[in-house]
Amino acid sequence: MQTKLSINFVFLRCLARRVKASTLYTFALGAIVFLFASSAQANMPGETEASDTQAYTNPSAVKQGTLLFKSEAGFMSAPTLHTDVRFTVTGMLVRAHVKQRFQNPDGDWKEGVYVFPLPEDAAVDHMRMYIGERIIEGQIKEKQKARKEYQQAKQSGKKASLVEQERPNVFTTSVANIAPHETIVVEIEYQQVARYDAGRFNLRFPLVVAPRYIPGNSNIRVEGFAGTGWATNTDQVPDATRISPPVRKPEQGSINPVNIEIDLNAGFKLDHIDSPYHDIAISNQENNYRIHLKEGDVPADRDFVLSWQPATGKMPQAAFFKENKNGDDYALLMVLPPQQAQSQVLNREVVFVIDTSGSMGGTSIMQAKAALELALNSLKTGDRFNIIQFDSHTSQLYPASQAVLPSTLQQARRYIGTLEAQGGTEMAPALHAALMQQNAEQGVRQVIFLTDGNVGNEDALFKIIEDNLLNSRLFTIGIGSAPNSHFMSRAAKFGRGTHTHIGNIYEVQQKMTDLFQKLENPVLRDIKISWPDRVIVESWPQRIPDLYLGEPLLVSAKAGHLAGDVKMTGRIVGQDGAGQDWQANLSLNGGKDAESISVLWARRKIAALMERSVRGNEADHIREEIIETALAHHLVSKYTSLIAVDTTPARKLAEILKRRALSTNLPAGWEYKKVFGTMPKTATPAGLYLLLGGFLLIISLFRSLFRNVYLKKCRSLFVSTCTRAGIVNRIG
Repeated sequence: MQTKLSINFVFLRCLARRVKASTLYTFALGAIVFLFASSAQANMPGETEASDTQAYTNPSAVKQGTLLFKSEAGFMSAPTLHTDVRFTVTGMLVRAHVKQRFQNPDGDWKEGVYVFPLPEDAAVDHMRMYIGERIIEGQIKEKQKARKEYQQAKQSGKKASLVEQERPNVFTTSVANIAPHETIVVEIEYQQVARYDAGRFNLRFPLVVAPRYIPGNSNIRVEGFAGTGWATNTDQVPDATRISPPVRKPEQGSINPVNIEIDLNAGFKLDHIDSPYHDIAISNQENNYRIHLKEGDVPADRDFVLSWQPATGKMPQAAFFKENKNGDDYALLMVLPPQQAQSQVLNREVVFVIDTSGSMGGTSIMQAKAALELALNSLKTGDRFNIIQFDSHTSQLYPASQAVLPSTLQQARRYIGTLEAQGGTEMAPALHAALMQQNAEQGVRQVIFLTDGNVGNEDALFKIIEDNLLNSRLFTIGIGSAPNSHFMSRAAKFGRGTHTHIGNIYEVQQKMTDLFQKLENPVLRDIKISWPDRVIVESWPQRIPDLYLGEPLLVSAKAGHLAGDVKMTGRIVGQDGAGQDWQANLSLNGGKDAESISVLWARRKIAALMERSVRGNEADHIREEIIETALAHHLVSKYTSLIAVDTTPARKLAEILKRRALSTNLPAGWEYKKVFGTMPKTATPAGLYLLLGGFLLIISLFRSLFRNVYLKKCRSLFVSTCTRAGIVNRIG
């Protein structure tokens, strides 16, 4: 028995040596490889999420109204009680109050982070934090100073709140020292102008900001409060960790209910009021309309849109609002150019670009394909066209645009039928492909871009459009329940085109018909504004863009005193190059008094300055001018934040501050696996790292266990032991 045990021990000792060496080698190599793979993969939101208490550590990455509480494990969910939104619409001016109610559910002190979307043109000028009986009013300060003040207040146990802008349509609020079981109400106020297009006014309020694609090479350095979301910071999106939220799986049910009410006084009789994506109830008393959601609370998983149409002949051709503030006059002017008869439609080249990335899965790709089919039907003999699709890669139907023929149209329709949504959103190569095949001598060239626009590198894409537009015009069509409206509208502006939104399949016919009318009708160009003599006026935008059919001329102005007449001129130019002069005069005497016109003027100035910064002009000077304007008008901007601090410490320093977090809904109509899949759709090669890691681990295992030199040593040691035991002949 002792001999057998000795032999067994030899085997085990030999095997243990090999296993130990193999394990160490395997573990070391595996750790290195999978470390890279984890950095590249960065678990997608929900992949490892068992419930709302799953830890995520990115406070500013969530893309809809959410209160995130911090803890040692990361960011975990806190229940959202309710969201109330109230709009007051006077003419074309909109004042919004957004209240989000949250509750600290347990006995620990909390620091919370509240992340929410707003319209891309919202002028955010007020923030209040209601904690019990206390109301904390926000003050505007330069961003770095506000952050420093917030951190000092948090560490000293004082209640404080901080509102920051991540993007023009994504904001973050941090809340420090929330007492156990307290209910918190965060109120944000903003001003905006209702959009007028094709005979209708539209008010859009985003309820969910969709997950964004993050291109570029890894770059872990981040300025300011570093986020810890699922995305990796890259050279193209250096704040990716701040805009990559955890997303709740649809099968887990929706969260964050919202209620919306609107008081609408258009100033004239209306023919029609509609909300295409939500059921509404309407009451009317002397043309003052009160509107609310018919179902009461609804899930925050799609944009809310309200549309109203003036009765025939009731739409004013001009509107003028004025405010006097601190001794200066501020004005908002809207002039609706008359609709002209259609000019001769010349042959044109149309390049259709369609997004087939994973975020377009579900209903979005159906809407995009239906819109593309209708667009093909609008082409005529003599036109030329091409189709470009993009996801992680870009491909096109033809190497260059082809003539419109029955055979090419048939081939295009078959091509559209094969399109499927999958992969990432590498938009830059598609933009280059659409804009590169042109020259200054070409005639009418139109690029129609169908996408949800959910990317993180907007500024880089704007630069591509600005540098390569030449003779083309870019028209963007936002697809789906939650498009990135900031990208869609700004890309069309840089592309000297216009933008349209298609939120469901039933809108395709009408929205595409409206777009075709713009493409085929004259454009108002070379617009100039002449202000009264001896009046120094600062107006925005300073360069008036081209206007398409049904679009108004909208200008904000500031002067010491506005009086007299303003003269607007332009030229209505058809596709045939022929045109006629256009002129309109508007008296600046009188005008309807309205609050916050100065805020709208400042918001439009800041937006124009940000466009200059995209072009790379005088970045430091522009930054200082934006800060000066935002501070003067109490506005949140890229460089300014709202900060509120209570003077009395509430938390004893011995009591620990903990954290919790809440996931966001997936936008309605999206397919979770199409967006996230089993591997992330990012620019980092996580799949390659994992494949390489597995391959090397297998090699290392075989190499460690079966190298001849070690086998010989084991055999030699085994035989010598057996010889000493006198049993060598029995084992050969």
